[in-house]
Amino acid sequence: MQRNALTGALLLGFLAGRAVAADPSLSEKLGLLAAAYPDAIERIDGNTLVLRDGVPAVVIDDGRTKSHAEKLAAADIEDSLLQTYPLGACARPPAVDFDPGRIRSEALMKRLYGGSAAVVRQDLVTVDWFGQRLPVTRRHGAAAALKAVAADLSHHAALKRYLSPSAGTFNWRPIAGATTLSVHSFGAAIDLNTGFADYWRWTGKSKGAPGYRNRYPLPIVETFEKHGFIWGGRWYHFDTMHFEYRPEMIAIARAADADACGR
Repeated sequence: MQRNALTGALLLGFLAGRAVAADPSLSEKLGLLAAAYPDAIERIDGNTLVLRDGVPAVVIDDGRTKSHAEKLAAADIEDSLLQTYPLGACARPPAVDFDPGRIRSEALMKRLYGGSAAVVRQDLVTVDWFGQRLPVTRRHGAAAALKAVAADLSHHAALKRYLSPSAGTFNWRPIAGATTLSVHSFGAAIDLNTGFADYWRWTGKSKGAPGYRNRYPLPIVETFEKHGFIWGGRWYHFDTMHFEYRPEMIAIARAADADACGR
């Protein structure tokens, strides 16, 4: 299939250290999404994503024009891929409503990780996080990726105070102030030591997110990104202690050569 050929070509490009088009098309982004979850996504068929679980396909574009708030509340797959996540050793105040990865298709997340707490729990394994035993989903390599992050960061003793104690991983719950589920619900997110955390809601502004700041060293961010996690500190609605496993967003960032430092 032509789509599968495109996916393979994109992945070979990454392995060779080459970026593809500076601004990947939706078609290219969908190919990278499918490549990030090969055990779950069978193919892209027109306006649907066909998954291997045998239940109905997921619509890519629901045809609705949405505001940013509406995308956060009820995103389709296209909405979730529109903003490209930036990589690198910089933490700048994001532009208004720049929330790459914070906009998620809940329908797809449930198909990838499980539609209930009970189903998600079936795939939780324990990850040793600097002396803590944290429950993380094994699906799609999330637990293995977090173990790799811990292994890399274990060589930097000065960073441990930012990493531990973790504020948590699996927790089936909605996002604060919303009805959509947090990625913690799927066992695919981790919060670091809250003693260094900054969060947009703590600014006291319900309709905006001024006062951006970050107190986590950027080598921590780069290590997480290396292993497929995105950082809430890249968002206008910032959550600096939060990391979530989103390998498709990292793959798209690499394809776009999206540099947080603006080089």
